[in-house]
Amino acid sequence: MGIASLIGYVILILLIIVTVLVILTDEDGDSGRKISWILVVVLVPVVGILCYVVFGLNHRGDRKYERYARKFHEAFVKHSDKKPYRKLFGDSCRSKVREGYRELSALLSRSNGTTVTDFNSVEIITSGKRKFEALVHDLENAQDHIHMEYFYFRKDPGSKRIKEILIRKAREGVKVRFIHENIANIDISPWYYNEMKKAGVEVVKFTNARFNLLKLSARLNYRNHRKIVVIDGKIGYTGGMNIGDDYFLRWRDTHMRITGNAVYALQYSFLYSFCVSGGAIPDNFHVLFPDQEPGQKRSELVQIVPDQPVDRWPVIHMGAVWTVHHSSDYVYIQTPYFVPPEPLLQALKSSALKGTDVRIMIPRKADQPYMNLANKSYYNTCLEAGVRIFEKQGNFIHSKTIVSDDYLSVIGSANMDYRSLELNYEINAYIFNEETAKRNKDIFLADLEECKEVTLDAWKKRPWYLKLGQAVIRLFAPLL
Repeated sequence: MGIASLIGYVILILLIIVTVLVILTDEDGDSGRKISWILVVVLVPVVGILCYVVFGLNHRGDRKYERYARKFHEAFVKHSDKKPYRKLFGDSCRSKVREGYRELSALLSRSNGTTVTDFNSVEIITSGKRKFEALVHDLENAQDHIHMEYFYFRKDPGSKRIKEILIRKAREGVKVRFIHENIANIDISPWYYNEMKKAGVEVVKFTNARFNLLKLSARLNYRNHRKIVVIDGKIGYTGGMNIGDDYFLRWRDTHMRITGNAVYALQYSFLYSFCVSGGAIPDNFHVLFPDQEPGQKRSELVQIVPDQPVDRWPVIHMGAVWTVHHSSDYVYIQTPYFVPPEPLLQALKSSALKGTDVRIMIPRKADQPYMNLANKSYYNTCLEAGVRIFEKQGNFIHSKTIVSDDYLSVIGSANMDYRSLELNYEINAYIFNEETAKRNKDIFLADLEECKEVTLDAWKKRPWYLKLGQAVIRLFAPLL
């Protein structure tokens, strides 16, 4: 071995040691994720170290991001009216939440501080066709502004119809602001958005150049997985459905149309994303937060919870763990991707072991081939603890929902996997309402009719090669 080769070998060994030490000393890192990264770094050192630098570094509590959030909040306080501020950050509505759930509401406020809102009317949408028709109707009737933020915005017929409406409304004088997730839509040509810009739509990409001075991993690894629409500050949409014909025509998904004070929280979250992505908004914030009309059909308590991988605390993850732990009768979960971090996995098992009816609904076949093995790699340990697993047959199910004990419903963008709970920008709605929970429960039970339950006895009889494949991918599942 020559001197140059020896020096290179020593440098590589030192880099491996330093990288492993960085992984081990990450105080917020999940142990399973740490083990996965160490395996990658040791088995394929050069590629593994580069991948960790780009995709693995933890930026929670990064002061640069905290300054962005603080600056935006100060602008909001300065330029908005007192009423929306009280609705977003006051605690007057928390006393209306059932006593045992008030601590959950307080926990969820640890993200950007937004709290429970009242006088909301929520429509739970389980049909892509219904979401498309309702959204088109509301967009067509927009008078002042349209705000839209999506993970996927496709080029298929349904998406082009939405795009055409945005262009036309902008030409009519409606202020249209649009955020697209750049990495997820990397296959979309810039001209697709340039046509919108020429019509007057203010288009920004979430991974904007403003982030150039921050670490590379924050730009490439942290995706904006949210789905938000705010129309005239009075109508809001959020949930699991992106803009695309898979969601409008083929997949089974869950979304929400909201009117009432919760729209303030959707608006606040959108405006923050728009500003930190390089967009500009007027100083007169108050025009974007008009007085809300009380929900005509219901008066549901709703807490909108945005989560960011740069926030100090992963509140959506913590909220899921709290919900599962504190469910006494039942907790029903729908998710297309089931790769739970260790705290959530332990909560699911411990809740089932204490006698809670824990059910998880997962698609029989995932839309990503590698996720089939990843999803199923957690079956055995869950089934042994008494968690019931149901595989949805037929159309792919993309819903991200939780319903518990006929009181709490969760509908949003976050999957039950590492990426959503630790790495993505997500947004969930927590609804504290008996009637809504019973509706959400009925939706889950109706979907069970198209499911096949996975039993422990049958699962143990699966072929050896599947057991091996699932065991191997389980080691790397936290990195998916």
